[in-house]
Amino acid sequence: MAGISLVTTLQVIAQDGTVKDLKDASEKAINKDPADTIPSKWKKGGLFNLNINQGSLSNWSAGGDEFSFSLNAFVNMYAFYKKDKNSWDNSLDLAFGVVNTTSLGNRKSSDRIDFTSKYGYELKKKLNLAALTNFRSQFADGFSYFKGSAGQDSSSLTSKTLMPAYVLVSLGLDYKPTNNFSLFFSPATARWIIVGNDAIAPLYGVPFGKNARSEFGAFLSANLLQKIGPNMTLKSKLDLFSNYRSNPQNVDIFWSNVLAAKLTKYINFTVNLDIIYDDDTKNVKPGKGPAPQIMQLMGIGFAYNFNKKSHNFTSR
Repeated sequence: MAGISLVTTLQVIAQDGTVKDLKDASEKAINKDPADTIPSKWKKGGLFNLNINQGSLSNWSAGGDEFSFSLNAFVNMYAFYKKDKNSWDNSLDLAFGVVNTTSLGNRKSSDRIDFTSKYGYELKKKLNLAALTNFRSQFADGFSYFKGSAGQDSSSLTSKTLMPAYVLVSLGLDYKPTNNFSLFFSPATARWIIVGNDAIAPLYGVPFGKNARSEFGAFLSANLLQKIGPNMTLKSKLDLFSNYRSNPQNVDIFWSNVLAAKLTKYINFTVNLDIIYDDDTKNVKPGKGPAPQIMQLMGIGFAYNFNKKSHNFTSR
């Protein structure tokens, strides 16, 4: 199975993008026309990542798949607004990847839609009163794979386009002691898990025959973007949610980590580790109880910052 292992190792970490380039873009400034006296309020930009890998074998005695192909793409777009005590941060992550091999066919390797919008009003330096909304879902159908009773490869549908969709609305305080770290906390957060398919709704705690499950609880989001040496950056995001209405002690976890090392102007080496826990989400292995979902990937990929311009105000 050497061919499969090589393809898996070289997959791009498309979900979180090239965090070093994004940080650099947010901290740069451009010289304005001296005749332009209107202060800039918006900072906009984005990143595009793409990796394509292909392999083929013919009469290869060491073994492996005859053909393998993988593609991963990621787009991050951001728009930040700042004027006086008001700020409005918006970010959108879109990712999709697929792997095709002779023996396994087509399988997803990444799939994410993640939009966050946060409005803040400065109460005092480093502390904002903030309202946050987040939408998270995926593009395509997803499956879990297993061996059938006769040893054949089998699959089970676990998700569909925009199902599940997680919608979160929160009001709280946003603490920003530095440009590299922020901590948002809310004791009053509403969240909805939306699944419009009766077959998979129970997999996410949505009652059979219903299209959505509503929750109300406390929410915390910690974000770190730390430069390590001249060519390495760590990006970490930790979201915690406690549902007051059902088992509040069982805190839902969404923790995403990316360590990116810049090899050349357009090539990055990236290690990604995601950990998700939600005791309302069924285990992909029938008969087993709730358990952490863990994804670890590493790869080398092409990255391009498609908007180099950045207005002159402090990054967030």
